Amino acid sequence: MNPDLRGRLLNLLCTLAYREGDFTLSSGLKSDYYINGKQVTLDAEGAWLTGTLFLAQLPPETQAVGGLTLGADPLATAVSLLSYLSGTPLPAFIVRKQTKGYGAQQQIESPPLAAGSAVVILEDTVTTGGSALQAIQAVENVGWRVIQVLAIADRNQGAKELFAAKGYAYHPLFGIDEIRSQYRALGLHHQP
Repeated sequence: MNPDLRGRLLNLLCTLAYREGDFTLSSGLKSDYYINGKQVTLDAEGAWLTGTLFLAQLPPETQAVGGLTLGADPLATAVSLLSYLSGTPLPAFIVRKQTKGYGAQQQIESPPLAAGSAVVILEDTVTTGGSALQAIQAVENVGWRVIQVLAIADRNQGAKELFAAKGYAYHPLFGIDEIRSQYRALGLHHQP
């Protein structure tokens, strides 16, 4: 992994996405900090950095990338676009939180993929792993194989253990301790 690009992404996480305060997470847990990964993944440089770093970590047998909407949408798009530019195009897919009740009534939007296709689940911020697990269940229901889960930030609140117990390879770019340390090193903890 390119340490310069990783460092640039860490600084963007600290300046754009990480905040301290009183928050309720999607898992229902209370927290004294929040990481809004979309502030990074929707930023042009952040999308490029994340896409580049994730693309470098994909196993060679990867056939598609995606995850649960909304957090994974910009990630899957960035990785797919950069894979095309690198000459090894990979399609992206989006997993809805619920099957849509109209049209083809699909839970997953994707170009056609064969049963048994090897896919990688992408996440911006992981707490317990519940969102990624929801995406995993949806793609396995259509017959695809999850070969890896990638995340930008891991809050270290159970996801690693969950994925290990279920046999999924899991690789976050950053743990919360590294993010908090860099946030303080940048002097950002004094800002309102």
